[in-house]
Amino acid sequence: MIDDKTPITIPYVVSRSVVKQGDLAKSAGYDRNKSLVQNFKSSFETFSLKKTIIETCPVLGWLPKYEFRKSIAGDIVAGFTVAIMHIPQGMAYGLLAGLDPVVGLYMAFFPALIYFIFGTSRHISVGTFAVVSIMTSKIVATYSDPDFGNNESQLNSTLDYEDEAITKSYSNYQVATAVTMVCGIFQIIMSFLKLGVLATLLSQSLVSGFTTAAAFHVIVAQSKDLFGIQVPRHKGAFKIIYTMRDVIMNIPNSNLYTLCISVACVSFMILMNEVVRPLAAKKCSFPLPSELMAVIGFTIISFALNLGGPNCKVIEVGKIPTGLPVPMMPPIELLQTVAVDSIAVCIVSYSIMISMALIFAKKDSYEVRANQELLATGFANIAGSFFSCIPLSCSLSRSIIQHKTGGKTQVASVVSALLILILILWIGPLFETLPRATLAGIIIVALKGMVFQIKDLKTFWNESALDAAVWILTFLTVVIIDIDIGLLVGIIVSFFVLYKKGYKIYSCMLGQVPNTDIYVDLQTNVNIAELPNIKIFRYYGSVNFATRNNFKQDLYDNIGVNQRTIRRASICKVPDEIVRLNNDIRKLIIDFSAISHIDMSGYRTLLEIKNEMKLLSVSIYLANPSSCVYDLFDRAHKLKEESFECFPTIHDAVLYSNGL
Repeated sequence: MIDDKTPITIPYVVSRSVVKQGDLAKSAGYDRNKSLVQNFKSSFETFSLKKTIIETCPVLGWLPKYEFRKSIAGDIVAGFTVAIMHIPQGMAYGLLAGLDPVVGLYMAFFPALIYFIFGTSRHISVGTFAVVSIMTSKIVATYSDPDFGNNESQLNSTLDYEDEAITKSYSNYQVATAVTMVCGIFQIIMSFLKLGVLATLLSQSLVSGFTTAAAFHVIVAQSKDLFGIQVPRHKGAFKIIYTMRDVIMNIPNSNLYTLCISVACVSFMILMNEVVRPLAAKKCSFPLPSELMAVIGFTIISFALNLGGPNCKVIEVGKIPTGLPVPMMPPIELLQTVAVDSIAVCIVSYSIMISMALIFAKKDSYEVRANQELLATGFANIAGSFFSCIPLSCSLSRSIIQHKTGGKTQVASVVSALLILILILWIGPLFETLPRATLAGIIIVALKGMVFQIKDLKTFWNESALDAAVWILTFLTVVIIDIDIGLLVGIIVSFFVLYKKGYKIYSCMLGQVPNTDIYVDLQTNVNIAELPNIKIFRYYGSVNFATRNNFKQDLYDNIGVNQRTIRRASICKVPDEIVRLNNDIRKLIIDFSAISHIDMSGYRTLLEIKNEMKLLSVSIYLANPSSCVYDLFDRAHKLKEESFECFPTIHDAVLYSNGL
């Protein structure tokens, strides 16, 4: 906390001549506008092949320095713990994506190893994520043929001949992997274009409203498995409303055994998460694997009671293949088909990853490079698309557990991936009798935190009505219309709010603190007075084609001049009358210290102001420009535009104007 009450007695004495901005630039050797040849030469001189390779593959930089004794124990424990969480979450979210549960296990193996090589975050647990799964399922439902078999023997596309027209059918796997590959391609392109920072521009209110609404989509999608009913698959806008209607109408047809399993699973998960797990956490640092306990328990119950048989007719997970999938490239023609739909998945999956990565990087004081994260995610997605994987993201719960249980590096992800590999190769078929209602119950309970984000609306409303509007519009559009349309609406509204906040400028007149070179806002400092015959104007924001008229109007309003006064001055030839019109202003100084950018339209507006002030016999000076603003002044001068007298400080401009 700054102590403003203690008086400062240190003398501050500076004696120098008044300088103009141009003279200061020459004496300081200012050289911002380097030629293309100079820039290329500078880049070539600083180029290092070793550094480039290490930056592209960060594992080559940190793995040789890995502190084995200090980190290996924590990484093994964290990897083992996260692997246990991967099993139920991966199976559940693989099912949520419209594919087989084993896909979620593939996600915990193939992309995780690629991210280990190229990623920069030490703690995020990559793999499946509920929102990304539901967004992928939407694309799968749109472009796949529901009658097309999804068994591995049927992954090749078939041709249906109707009315002599050839229509190609695609399996769920082909569409999902095409989306994954397209997302990877987009992310690599974004990385090369240095667009990693764009994902961080998604406002907190947008992300909160979107993920909350997406949680409702997930809940509705899982409701058929909770009740054990069959409902038609809807596509396009308002599908959640149609699905809810069908679910409600079919509730009387619910499978009683499935409903009992759902109630039992949800009750068990709530009891474990809300009561038992917090108590166990006080005595054991190892988190209680309640999801895995539910999966194992209900698998055993289903097998023992033959719940999947003709008497009970409980829908089970079904056949889980052993071994790794055969590498298979998605159909090339599908990539263009799903490209537009994949943009939203690409943005959301990466935004979740980079947000989580930055949280842990800040907590443990290390660097996460946004563009490298794009590259890592892109490579992981392209590699995963050959092995039946959906787009990569990361899980909040798994990442927190990986951090809390002592994970130090991505070695924990490798440990987790190896344990998942054992499951894929040998143990997977043991879960074939698991009721799908169990996975649906696990998903529903896991979404509790996302659903309760609805309480964030009150916080956003208290902070800003505009942020609350972003949350409401995003939420309602996602829930009522569709996920991708809602995200687009949210982004548009969010950027409008960002523009609105940036467009809302502030301007003021400055006065001098007596006997100093300090100039402060007259509106907020009542004991300060203006200098005689001198007006000092400060503007906060940018002066460009969009704001130039506001800038000019604000300036004239503050100094008490309007266009009518200028017109009268242009026809008045009596000096005394002109002095009366300009309110005794002789000098006008514009402080550029708070102006971050100016374009040529803004510069020409300054020239208009200068010429109009000349009609009122008022001299105009510019003070305290930033380097980028001064560059524009310099370029305008080289383009033969009329120039200004520009000074590095307000006080230089004041002394210079008084000396004339």
